Amino acid sequence: MDSKVEPEAKAVRESRLFDVFRHRNYRLFFAGQSISLIGFWMQAIAQSWLVYRLTDSPSQLGLVAFAGQAPMLLITPFAGVFADRLDRRRILFVTQIAMMASAGTLAGLTLSGEVHVWHIVLLALVSGTANAFDVPTRQSFTIEMVGRADLPRAITLNSIMFNAARLVGPALAGLLVAAVGEGWCVALNAVSYLAVLASLAMMRVERQPAREPSHPLSDLRDGFVYVTTHPQTRTLLALLASASLFGTSYVALMPVFARDVLHGSSDLFGYLMAAVGAGALMGALGISRLPHDLLVRVPFVAAALFGGSLAAFSQSASWWLSWLLLVPAGFGMMAMGIATNTLIQGSIADAMRGRVMAYYVMSFIGMMPISALISGWVSHQIGAPNTLAIGGTLCVVAAGVAYLRK
Repeated sequence: MDSKVEPEAKAVRESRLFDVFRHRNYRLFFAGQSISLIGFWMQAIAQSWLVYRLTDSPSQLGLVAFAGQAPMLLITPFAGVFADRLDRRRILFVTQIAMMASAGTLAGLTLSGEVHVWHIVLLALVSGTANAFDVPTRQSFTIEMVGRADLPRAITLNSIMFNAARLVGPALAGLLVAAVGEGWCVALNAVSYLAVLASLAMMRVERQPAREPSHPLSDLRDGFVYVTTHPQTRTLLALLASASLFGTSYVALMPVFARDVLHGSSDLFGYLMAAVGAGALMGALGISRLPHDLLVRVPFVAAALFGGSLAAFSQSASWWLSWLLLVPAGFGMMAMGIATNTLIQGSIADAMRGRVMAYYVMSFIGMMPISALISGWVSHQIGAPNTLAIGGTLCVVAAGVAYLRK
């Protein structure tokens, strides 16, 4: 009897998750983003490998990562104000076109053999600025596509889509870089943005009710006050920011591990990043099955798993053990991000959604440039393995402190 009920219950959960596809706009969004995100991850791998091939410098890897992600820290709060005041679909049109132009320019420079590191830094800054407006707008646009009732399912499916692309994109990039070079990976990413633009153009979006007039600086202050005066939101974002600051240095340092620690090439680099994507995809699928009373515990456990796995990975000299250790690292980081996103979005007012999600993006992605810059410098002094071991340990400490203060 029990063996029959369990599959039926599982089928109900899965059907409820995929019920979100009954929304036409979300189907279009999912299709376009699925294609574009594979291109995004292909460029991320190719760009990192290109920088390390040109410079042999971990600090230069950190600098490029900083340029691409620093706008998330500096601009995102203002982007949240725009997301709450303007038409979100139009904002997404502009940001996608800007990122497509940046990728196309880098592809042309790389394929012509004229690329230099300063080109990569400048174009990373352009893409990062566009992305700083794109991500909080996209996060707050989700509710317009699916409504409040289906919002948690859409958040989970967005994460599944993102991490499925992170599983496929790096593996493809590793093979393509070895076969035809970095430029073609970047060129394919530039073309992939057309899928997003087409999906946005085909959407039918209802006009949102007019907001009461207010000063942008007043809106900015209200968003900050909201985040800092809600204890759950404040604690969750602080933990997310700490894990991102201490742990995401692995992204910038991965070419060093692939080539110098594990003695591989671009294909191993791609496989290592794909391992993170595989773990993150498992995390996204696992979170979709948790009830709310367990979901509130996930950020603390997941942050500790993330940090502990990275600390263990940093000491591995075997490629297969390194690959296995990156799977729980990806699981932990993604589980923490999804749980935090779901808990926060489920409790905020629609009028504040863009601004609050801007702080979520700032905590999750905005800390990465600081992490990349610091880790690039520190690894130059004490080596990449010791740098990542310290960062992973600090993630575990942050999880314990946040749990005690929750």
